[in-house]
Amino acid sequence: MRRLALSILLALALGAPLNTARAGGFDYYVLSLSWQPTWCALEGRARGAAQCARAQGWILHGLWPQYARGWPDFCQSPHPPPSRAQTVAMADIMGSAGLAWHQWKKHGTCSGLAPEAYFALARRAYEAVNRPEIFRKPDRPVRLSAQVVEAAFLEANPGWTADMLTITCRAGRIAEARLCLSTSLDPVPCGRDVIRDCRLDNALFDPVR
Repeated sequence: MRRLALSILLALALGAPLNTARAGGFDYYVLSLSWQPTWCALEGRARGAAQCARAQGWILHGLWPQYARGWPDFCQSPHPPPSRAQTVAMADIMGSAGLAWHQWKKHGTCSGLAPEAYFALARRAYEAVNRPEIFRKPDRPVRLSAQVVEAAFLEANPGWTADMLTITCRAGRIAEARLCLSTSLDPVPCGRDVIRDCRLDNALFDPVR
């Protein structure tokens, strides 16, 4: 108790954020898939990101523990951080080892799992999603409704319903598809704070290059 009190006082004195979220104490996951051409157009190419030289579509942004309302992040994990080899091994579906490391630090630590188990679970969740092939066909930027993207995912994944999925936009472009999953990776309805459907009817959709 005395150590906790000292930690609180120190955090307040330094102006540091204090996170008391308990690793493993959450209700469901959000599986976030990022449309890589959008990220590359808005950030990646300006950074010289190596993954933007590869033709990739929907990549794994992260697997995020979620409360019924709100979410934990940057938890105190009982497990050591992932090795370089473990983060590099995720680059094929996440784009880079750096993103894998960041996702572990911010979200994986709250899963209660060791890095190897967390990354394996994230890969299982990613591979279980049927990513509509039609999105790989355009050879030039197109404008479309975010509802069209949602409908394509629902058609490709029988058993999903609209309340289990949300499509987000960024800077007028299609950005991410987010699916809500139980801790056993079954699709479940999303909480109200997760549903942030993009309402654009003419969102820009960059092609896979």
